Amino acid sequence: MNPIDDLRRVLNDVGTERYGMEAVSQLQHALQCAQQAESHGASDALITAALLHDIGHLVDNRHEGAAEAGIDRKHEQIGSAYLSRLFSAAVTEPVRMHVAAKQYLCATEEGYFETLSPASVRSLELQGGVEGISPDTFIAQPYALDAVNLRKWDDAAKVPDARTGDLDHFLNYAEALLV
Repeated sequence: MNPIDDLRRVLNDVGTERYGMEAVSQLQHALQCAQQAESHGASDALITAALLHDIGHLVDNRHEGAAEAGIDRKHEQIGSAYLSRLFSAAVTEPVRMHVAAKQYLCATEEGYFETLSPASVRSLELQGGVEGISPDTFIAQPYALDAVNLRKWDDAAKVPDARTGDLDHFLNYAEALLV
């Protein structure tokens, strides 16, 4: 199967389920995040990372109920590994780092924690909290700033009935980046 068709299938089939405790589906969240990236003039790679940043939730057969059981399945690592067969580090590294970017922002940006949704606060606890990161080490890594931007778009991408481009629009960016 064509890799873009495979991504489309995963997003359309599994992505229609509700995004944890948020008021949107996984697909709506992905489209909103990609729309945020595009609206901010992000590179094609970062738009693709925004669209696919939570793919680890969708391809992990053991994800269902993990958060409720107090288990962090490390969706960012699963997703990054899954995408690494298709894309360069410009896509996979922001995906891998978007959880650490939440920790970084909580540690360094006054008031950021208060903007998190209850579901995001819960996942932060499971992911090691603010203590799980060294801010200076994180921000010195390649793609850290991309991950921080992705994280902010991720936080904003939970609006019921938000208008976005369609999936094929954003998959066009991804298709042009296949390795």
